[in-house]
Amino acid sequence: MSGHSKWANIQHEKGAADAKRGQAFTKLSREIIMASKEGGPEPDMNARLRLAIQKAKDARMPADNIERAIKKGSGQLEGEVMVELNLEGYGPGGVAVLVQAVSDNRNRTVSDVRHQFTRSGGAMGEAGCVSWIFESKGSIILKTGGKDPEELTLEAIDAGADDVKQEEDVLEVITAPDQLEKVRKALEAKKINVESASIEKHPKTQVELNEETAIQVLRLLSNLEDMDDVQNVYSNADFDPAVVDKFAAG
Repeated sequence: MSGHSKWANIQHEKGAADAKRGQAFTKLSREIIMASKEGGPEPDMNARLRLAIQKAKDARMPADNIERAIKKGSGQLEGEVMVELNLEGYGPGGVAVLVQAVSDNRNRTVSDVRHQFTRSGGAMGEAGCVSWIFESKGSIILKTGGKDPEELTLEAIDAGADDVKQEEDVLEVITAPDQLEKVRKALEAKKINVESASIEKHPKTQVELNEETAIQVLRLLSNLEDMDDVQNVYSNADFDPAVVDKFAAG
């Protein structure tokens, strides 16, 4: 597993901790609201909503919260008017950074994201400046749980995975976006525990960084991730796993 994927896994673990103070639940609720708003409140007819609900369940979000978010998105309950934002720019070392946000105040969110880019030595760019570098992929996180990683990898490939990456006791199963649900269900049918499943943006090419620049980029990504309005942050930085560990350790 590359350093990029290792960082994503650390953020996943951080998200599990964030759930204890509610930040992760807020972000999950907003995703459900937008999915319900876009495709309607029926999960059977709305693939995005099905995935958002499953992510919320994976994070052990209460059923009442999920139902409330669905109703807000479909207009059955009053709530803030939310908009989706895709913000793009360049971080230290010319790294491409893509930020997905959901906000009730577009100007505030754009200003806050621009501030994070600027303070890192980077700059926010125009729409489309870096989005072409990324493509959508399904990402399923598995914990080996004492099982043979090679055996799990073969099981994932048999289930329809395009690729499998490993870092210690974690496997990331990569799929085509439209195959994510199918592969997850196939893995669960084999009694393989799925930690999470989501549609992610993967860079087509990556940029190698020295340690100093990598730390600066990781700080930018972390600061963006910590913003309440930000749902997801992606970059094309190729991190050395040892540098990721050093940054995560503080």
